[in-house]
Amino acid sequence: MSRIIGVTVLAGGILLLILGIHAYNSSGSDFSRLFTGAATDKPLWLLVGGTVVTVLGLVGLVRGTKTA
Repeated sequence: MSRIIGVTVLAGGILLLILGIHAYNSSGSDFSRLFTGAATDKPLWLLVGGTVVTVLGLVGLVRGTKTA
């Protein structure tokens, strides 16, 4: 059961990373970087959240495969 949860969390993290990359490379983000020099908050939060969730999913998979 914990392996299924780990795979689901890992897939969710990868999805957040993909969405963050697409949002970071969007024309709206490019326009914001043109005037402010920084990207908008949404892509950064998606990338940070995706990284954290992906790591949690990997940890869940590694811990779930050990047998007592």
